[in-house]
Amino acid sequence: MPLSFRQINYFMAAVDAGKISLAATNLNVSQSAITTAIKALEAELEVRLFTRHSFGVTLTYEGHRFLQHAQNIVAAVSEATRATRRTGRNVEGEIRVGLSFTVAGYFLPQILARFSRVFPGITVQMQEMPRDEIERGIVDNGLDIAVMLVSNLQNKSDIDSEVLIRSRRRLWLCVDHHLKEKDTVSLADIAQEPYVILTVDEAEQTALRYWEPTPHRPSIIFETSSVEAVRSMVATGMGVTILSDMVYRPWSLEGQRIEVRSISDRVPTMDVGLAWRRGRSMSMPAHAFYEYLSLTFSGSGHGYVNTESQA
Repeated sequence: MPLSFRQINYFMAAVDAGKISLAATNLNVSQSAITTAIKALEAELEVRLFTRHSFGVTLTYEGHRFLQHAQNIVAAVSEATRATRRTGRNVEGEIRVGLSFTVAGYFLPQILARFSRVFPGITVQMQEMPRDEIERGIVDNGLDIAVMLVSNLQNKSDIDSEVLIRSRRRLWLCVDHHLKEKDTVSLADIAQEPYVILTVDEAEQTALRYWEPTPHRPSIIFETSSVEAVRSMVATGMGVTILSDMVYRPWSLEGQRIEVRSISDRVPTMDVGLAWRRGRSMSMPAHAFYEYLSLTFSGSGHGYVNTESQA
């Protein structure tokens, strides 16, 4: 039986939610509908996509590999929808796009390649920048738009934003770590362990903000701007860390597995989104970029954006 787009949507919803029951609630369908769709996918692919736990579901190695293909399929369908709505409109020009480090490394490359195929007449000038420089670039008109961690956005009076994805943060740990036996782990549990902290894209400041309301603090043994260094140190058992699902991979560069566990305390999501200067009209190329990403991830593309007229 060929795969259906509904099965893929249900699979993606389960990945995002981490629980079949929550995915069903989010889609307003029955839990059995999600379960049946995933089982049919697994039967067709002849692999297990999820490992089931009492606290929810996590992707297997094969599930992670299929996730990339599923994201491409969903994006392709969004492309077709967008292209149909803009049939006959040739958009040309240049846009200046600011990118935060995490976005540049783990989110945008494939999306940008597809955008360039759909809009060959648009030249995208990309700049990887710290968050404060991105915000200045938007306000000072040095950037047309940015794809950044909008959950870190500070200047909300001059900058509008739209969330594209919310990536939950979970505990990363090695395969034989004693906390692996717990369904969920608290910050109090994590505070007892050696902790590796990522510093890039203000990750350290973000982490300390969600630790601050508690009486606990992470026992930091190493700070690094390299996600791969964090991954390797966690996989070898040198420490644990809390990072988002967007940058999670189940294997280190050395081929050692990394496990994840949900956190019982309130830990905010890492939100990737679009940001642009409030009140400034967008050029047609910039609006095409905005609409493309908005449609790809939300299916709407109808956030409030001023657009310059074009003859």
